[in-house]
Amino acid sequence: MSETEVRDSDASGITRIRNVDMNLEVVVIPVSDVDRAKMFYAGLGWRLDADVAAGDDFRVVQFTPPGSGCSIQFGTGLTSVMPGSAQSLYLVVSDVAAARDQLAGRGAEVSELFHEGAGGARFHRPGTGGRVAGPSPDRSSYATFASFDDPDGNGWLLQEITTRLPGRMDAATTSFGSAGDLAGAMRRASVAHGEHEERAGGQRDENWPDWYAAYMVAEQAGTALPT
Repeated sequence: MSETEVRDSDASGITRIRNVDMNLEVVVIPVSDVDRAKMFYAGLGWRLDADVAAGDDFRVVQFTPPGSGCSIQFGTGLTSVMPGSAQSLYLVVSDVAAARDQLAGRGAEVSELFHEGAGGARFHRPGTGGRVAGPSPDRSSYATFASFDDPDGNGWLLQEITTRLPGRMDAATTSFGSAGDLAGAMRRASVAHGEHEERAGGQRDENWPDWYAAYMVAEQAGTALPT
């Protein structure tokens, strides 16, 4: 539950300020042609939330990627930053190969999958070194990427995350951004559960729904996975 800022005093008379939740919900990106950018992001299948203008000097367009809690805005009179200056905008996905194919199928010029051969290579432009073709050899979470640009050169990074680092998610809260993300989590749980049954002598586990649930919650929270 979100908190609002509250100033109160304890018995000692010391004023304390409670923490206030701060949700990053919008990122402004600079574009040179609003209509061209609108056509591009609509073509990716992103949700158009708003297109509002006030005269010739102000216009704001907002899109939200599928399943995202954060949106982008662009338009006229929003920023003085040079078009194309926004770089390394992350799109986190549970299946980077499927996400890449989806974007490519919608007309985006997406790089092939790659992993880093040197620290920070994900932030370098394609062809400048450091990027190694193909997914991470062990397909570890956080380690496989693809990239694409919008028509102005604003740069996007797809990053595959299947298991969160500890502390990144509230272990008491499990949520999925889309049916595809949920299905992917269930598939990974299914594979892990098959290995669990093999270790148990091949006996069918009648409590598999509970095992699946525990696995999916632990995977998302970054805590120890059941075996």
